[in-house]
Amino acid sequence: MLLTIDVGNTQTVLGLYDPGADHGEGAGVGLVDHWRLSTDHERTADEYSVLVRSLLETAGVDFDEDLSGAAICSGVPRVLASLRQMVMRYQSFEPIVIEPGIKTGMPILYDNPKEVGADRIANAVAAYDLYGGPTVVVDFGTGNNFDVISENGEFLGGAIAPGIEISLDALFGRAAALRAVDLVEPRSVIGKSTVESIQSGSVYGFAAMIDGMVNRFAAVLGEINVVATGGLAHLISPVSSTIEHVEPFLTLHGLRIVHNRNP
Repeated sequence: MLLTIDVGNTQTVLGLYDPGADHGEGAGVGLVDHWRLSTDHERTADEYSVLVRSLLETAGVDFDEDLSGAAICSGVPRVLASLRQMVMRYQSFEPIVIEPGIKTGMPILYDNPKEVGADRIANAVAAYDLYGGPTVVVDFGTGNNFDVISENGEFLGGAIAPGIEISLDALFGRAAALRAVDLVEPRSVIGKSTVESIQSGSVYGFAAMIDGMVNRFAAVLGEINVVATGGLAHLISPVSSTIEHVEPFLTLHGLRIVHNRNP
């Protein structure tokens, strides 16, 4: 079994893959189970080992006997250090971490390739594996990341915008008369209450931003594939006119591919 871990600024997603299984579709092929946790900068390696053991037990997998590898991408150095230490202390193998020196199979055409986040690389590798290129990956996270892959499988670059939830946090923090609302699609684009107005601006406004950016990429590249991932992809994708595919496990699939390229 392969344990994949995607550490984000807000949430951490773990996936367990069976290399010999072929059930599931897209990025979920071979995925036995997955878990989403709050990212905690204070957890130690030993605390992570207890937590991961418990999660694996729910899938009938023994932490000590059944794991054959681990792959990690992280934008939080402190958490990455704890996870790396956990694997090296309790397993006989070292984790594959997406960082400089790791074989990803994808040329990075950023001016400084070291600036590209590990999750963006994993997403790009996975999207190209599934859909070829040229492709745009839209990742709904703390920031909305747009990652652009060429027809030949090169990471061309992209764009980064504030994410939906962090934008709403800023709005509620600065506007005393506004309160937090459930983030769902409203009855109409024309809100009939403050709550619906905020929902309209959040859902349709961000969908329009996504579509506008994708159309600008298409003006440069021509016909492109558009793949969405991240926690809020399910909310924005139905009202977007450009998103074609939704892959909740795209990052985990990319981690699996990178692991296989670094035996």
